Amino acid sequence: MKSEINFVKVSSTASGAGSKIPRGMQHPIFAWMGMRAPLAQHTRAEHEALMKYAKNARTIVEIGVAEGASAVGLHEAMPPEGTLYLVDPFHLSRLPVLNFEKRAAKRVVNAAGRARTVWIEEFSQDAVKTWKDPIDFLLIDGDHQEKAVERDWREWSPFVGAGVVAFHDARLFPGGWPSPDYGPVRFIDRIFRRSSEPPWNIIEEVDSLVFVSRGPRK
Repeated sequence: MKSEINFVKVSSTASGAGSKIPRGMQHPIFAWMGMRAPLAQHTRAEHEALMKYAKNARTIVEIGVAEGASAVGLHEAMPPEGTLYLVDPFHLSRLPVLNFEKRAAKRVVNAAGRARTVWIEEFSQDAVKTWKDPIDFLLIDGDHQEKAVERDWREWSPFVGAGVVAFHDARLFPGGWPSPDYGPVRFIDRIFRRSSEPPWNIIEEVDSLVFVSRGPRK
């Protein structure tokens, strides 16, 4: 792990989960200016797990980029001849013309790895309409409504043949932030825990991340 990242900190209680960066420094303008490292929405353990699955993936798609912390890990770990596709409309900026979150993400991701990076500034349901390529690793971390998570799964997973799909904020864990009513948690419980989605099965779980593939259940 080369790049400096501000990971989510967890404690013995969920209320202790969060960033230790002062509130006044949390605006993405400070990441764009290089005054702080990007704010991750995941833990260090999750970051390392993402990098593990990115290591041999030539085509990676991440839905939901924010400041680019997870994309940095994917970009660093994946083969230099691969391509990282980052899907995010960056529509939540209060100043769309400036959009410091997008600027911050591009600054850190483009400096992180050698693989080609393609920025797709669209909602995932629009981006998939023209998608044609096989995907080795898919990270679903966009709209967290349960119906939106399921839509991303139904529309994008057919392109993942022998690869892996990861869902963020999809699992309860000690000291973590997800709650039972989180959309990704409800989706994973409904589709992969209480029923089955053959031939897909859960292969690993790390903090709030759940990884599935067409392999045997673990």
